[in-house]
This record gives sequence, C-alpha cells and structure tokens, in this order.
Amino acid sequence: MAFRFAVRVKPAAKRTSVGGRWGSDALVVAVAAPAVEGKANEAVRVALASAFGVRRSAVTIVRGERGRDKLVELDPAPPDAADRLVELLAR
Repeated sequence: MAFRFAVRVKPAAKRTSVGGRWGSDALVVAVAAPAVEGKANEAVRVALASAFGVRRSAVTIVRGERGRDKLVELDPAPPDAADRLVELLAR
C-alpha cells in the first residue's frame, strides 16, 4: 500500500538530515547535494529511504521535481510509515 506525504527540501546543506516540520505538515529534508541535474532529488530519495527503512526504488517524487516543495510516495510503505512520519516531524 502506498503512503504519500509532503516534503520541503533544503539543497546544498552542510549535511544530510531528515526531520522537522515546514509549515503545517511538510517534512524537512536537508541534503548536501546541490539542486542541479537531479542530484538533490536523488539525495532526497536516498535520505527518505534510509529514514523509513525502505529501498530507494520504493521512494517516488510524485510532484515537485523542480521545486523545493515535493509530494513523495513510498510504495510499498512499511506498516509503521505514519508513525515514523509523526516522529520525524517532531524532531
């Protein structure tokens, strides 16, 4: 079963991290990769896969390929995906 959520990306950060809230419900993902040639998008996929314990191929950027605000889908999603998202938003 797929699980979708909003993400706010901070490219070219000092280090990659997943956690925190942007606005009302977007998860903050900071990546060291620059926002050129899809490098930041790939880094976001890797960071989210690690944070949710899924394969990188399970993470898809549904909307927002060229912007900082994205809609991400995990498919298949782990059974505790919603709980993990709540925990990451609280960081």
